[in-house]
Amino acid sequence: MDFTFQAVAEDQPGPKWEALFKRFWPAYERWFLSEGEKARPRYLTSLRQLKAHMPELVPTYERLVELAGNTDLIARFLSSFCPPSYLIACSQAVWSNDEPFLVRNYDYSPQLCEGVILNTSWNGRCVIAMSDGMWGVLDGINEDGLAVSLSFGGRRVIGVGFGVPLLLRYILEFATSTEEAIAILQRVPVHMSYNVTVLDRSGRFATAYLRPDQPAVVRAVPYAANHQEEIEWEQHATATATLQREYFLFRQLRGDARGPDDLIGSFLAPPLYSNAFAKGYGTIYTAVYRPVRSEIEYLWPGTRWRLGFDAFAEGSRTISLGAGAPS
Repeated sequence: MDFTFQAVAEDQPGPKWEALFKRFWPAYERWFLSEGEKARPRYLTSLRQLKAHMPELVPTYERLVELAGNTDLIARFLSSFCPPSYLIACSQAVWSNDEPFLVRNYDYSPQLCEGVILNTSWNGRCVIAMSDGMWGVLDGINEDGLAVSLSFGGRRVIGVGFGVPLLLRYILEFATSTEEAIAILQRVPVHMSYNVTVLDRSGRFATAYLRPDQPAVVRAVPYAANHQEEIEWEQHATATATLQREYFLFRQLRGDARGPDDLIGSFLAPPLYSNAFAKGYGTIYTAVYRPVRSEIEYLWPGTRWRLGFDAFAEGSRTISLGAGAPS
């Protein structure tokens, strides 16, 4: 299956973002209304929650709503407050020896992935991130060397809160360190359970287990798969092999990976790399975030794409997903 990734640079929301919205909105509108319009919060409720929990984002939100068409439905969608549920797989780890980096696999259905890498400066801080929900973040880094990545937490509970990708956007726009990122993760409510791994330029890392029905749990753990402190959803855990992947990451970081290249290479092979696209858990990309260099690499078997704040060339890459990967 061919999938095209696009790198887009636009300091402030403008015609490039507007064109992306027009391209993706029909699919997002179907998803947003998949449980019926009444299942989604009203506009004023969504706006009040955004102002209460992430007020610094409101001016950007209002600008994006205006660009997107300024309708009630679009405003509710872009607030990312209590969106429909979504399940992904994903593995992520921090290499903390020598020069630290955050590496992750994003495992999901290609039909539900934007594949857009946005380079922005919406609030005075440069951010490069893989986009989701038109302004949320699957993984990314800011100019201060703060890198973040998410993975599903393996719990069925749905609650009242924000989609985690918008929370990651908030962190990259306004936080500069792991400590500041964790404070945000502990404060802002989320609607589903997710694991967020954070690494800053000093090398400090943490993984936060976010839950809609319980306070966030923060651990100095340099890896995450798709469960939290215990397995709560056996069927999902079995389907995604989360325990096997977590143990593999543990072993890699305890010495099985003899160096940083070994660790990165392991993300391009089983058990971390997945060809389960038919089940919605195929590896769409591997990303490596290097805070000290402020550089990013997107990887696929046999292909790599390097970007950075000092060298961000707009363009696209078409990848044959699953091609060249060991089985």
